[in-house]
Amino acid sequence: MTATDDSRTIGDVAGLVRSKNAGPFWVTLDVFCDDDASFGLVAADGVVTAARVADAYRVDPEHVRIFRMPNIRVVKVSFPRRVSSGSALDHDVHAGQQHVPLQRFPLAAEER
Repeated sequence: MTATDDSRTIGDVAGLVRSKNAGPFWVTLDVFCDDDASFGLVAADGVVTAARVADAYRVDPEHVRIFRMPNIRVVKVSFPRRVSSGSALDHDVHAGQQHVPLQRFPLAAEER
């Protein structure tokens, strides 16, 4: 059985999805695609949006920054951390586990 674009996720087509600190106050998520077709699916309108990221990460959509870089087949997302890295309330000092919600985004622009 082959998954359709409606049921596949970013994690299904990306070569690598990762997250990291972008300083103590920001998180950066990177989606690396191995080919133009995969990049086209991930970078399509409605897949990675400020509203979807804000909902998944519980941040203000006005502070979400999305960069689509077709020449290197990467979609980069950055947003402020809810608590600073290393603070008493921080559960992921290096933000190394923050990519999971993004890799679960469906490729279909509208969630079903």
